[in-house]
Amino acid sequence: MSIVTLRQEYHRRICQEVIRIRQDKTKNLEYPNAADSGNKNSIRIAWGMVERLGCSKNYAGVSEQTIGGRFEKITKDFLEAAFELLHHLRPGRWVYSTTQTAISGFDQYEHLGYLEKIIKPDKALASALGTDYIVKPDIIVGRQPVTDEEINQFTEVIGAGEPYAALTSLREMNYKTNRPILHASISCKWTIRSDRSQNTRTEALNLIRNRKGPLPHIVAVTGEPLPTRIAALALGTGDLDCVYHFALDELKESISELDNQDQMDMLQILIEGRRLRDISDLPFDLAI
Repeated sequence: MSIVTLRQEYHRRICQEVIRIRQDKTKNLEYPNAADSGNKNSIRIAWGMVERLGCSKNYAGVSEQTIGGRFEKITKDFLEAAFELLHHLRPGRWVYSTTQTAISGFDQYEHLGYLEKIIKPDKALASALGTDYIVKPDIIVGRQPVTDEEINQFTEVIGAGEPYAALTSLREMNYKTNRPILHASISCKWTIRSDRSQNTRTEALNLIRNRKGPLPHIVAVTGEPLPTRIAALALGTGDLDCVYHFALDELKESISELDNQDQMDMLQILIEGRRLRDISDLPFDLAI
């Protein structure tokens, strides 16, 4: 198994379960569901990606919510399989979820659960402090703490009863309850609109400001065909690590074929500015 094989399987599943062809009979128009029906460039780029991925035309009606959930699940499965290939580079016991897991279940954000219990019943506190700080990422990657046996696997790093390294969250015996460490928060957006990009940035800022401990990787994965819309989420630094496209090579080829200089210029800015990468880059970046 290789990253190339996993990427191909990832795209096969997206073609089968996510990509649908929408029809606008009033305009006599067909377009992939990643495209904006009111934007010709968006439609042409999306068709270019669909053709390069080898997707067959599927007209089955599926709600946007269902499409979003499938995109999250398929992306999670790809990352889990790909990250396993890199286990020798980033060993550990990892957990993956797409069940909208609250960050208060992780070591760096456990205190937020306590705050919510105090603030939520008090309307005055709730209105003053807000209640939107407990983020529920689309995909989470967590790491389980390690046992002393794992720590001392090759040599005795720390002995039983020694009063050192007694506060680190990586050491399992330091806490009575098992508290996984949040390693990555991944936002999945099949398409990008201004409201969706703002929501992703707000969640990222909450993760940054409210943590007690190391900052997890904060990234987004998208299938948006227009670089100018990807830029709404990707440009700038300080909140998201990076944005990853589900098929960046296919996107570049489609835009090149379209010969739209504005979209190509923006794509190059995002790539060369290290703000946009391919989905195959993500497992390697998570291993850092």
